[in-house]
Amino acid sequence: MKKTDAIISIILGFLIGVFFFVVLKNVGIKIPYLWTLMIVFPPLSLLGMFIVSSLGKKFLIILQAGKFVLVGAFNTFIDLGVLNILIWISGVASGAWYSVFKGISFLIAVTNSYFWNKHWTFEKRKEAFVPGEFSKFLAVTAIGLFINVGIASFIVNVIGLQFEVSKAMWATIGAFTATFFAWIWNFLSSKFIVFKS
Repeated sequence: MKKTDAIISIILGFLIGVFFFVVLKNVGIKIPYLWTLMIVFPPLSLLGMFIVSSLGKKFLIILQAGKFVLVGAFNTFIDLGVLNILIWISGVASGAWYSVFKGISFLIAVTNSYFWNKHWTFEKRKEAFVPGEFSKFLAVTAIGLFINVGIASFIVNVIGLQFEVSKAMWATIGAFTATFFAWIWNFLSSKFIVFKS
């Protein structure tokens, strides 16, 4: 495993722990020693990176998929964290404002995703500017945004509150479910359209 991969995986693990902490605090899940998330996730991220680095020696796509999963986890918790911060500040967890908040949180996360995936996952850092690359990324992202916000809004605003959970928890469940489907689209389109070799 490269030293930079180890350092990046530790940093991303820590940041995942920070945003996970924010989400759990807002949705009201009580876990003893919640702050330990920031201690637990860095070594877990490092272990995962070690495993995919070992497997990725023979098949580059495994290493790229592993990095994409770690960046995706980070982006998921940026998305959920920003969403929950907006819900906490406004007190709004459904309706039109929820869709606006979900769009904002998704765009922040996806912008972060572009830089991490370009420079780390697919290692295109030597190519500072590639004509058409960012426009491809924006087109792919627009589809990802529609998938992400559409599914999340459908779950929250059409299916509506289920299982006697809080509105903030249901909003987070909707966002997390949407993220799973958007992840599939985002990896395949990033690998084969935006950052193809």
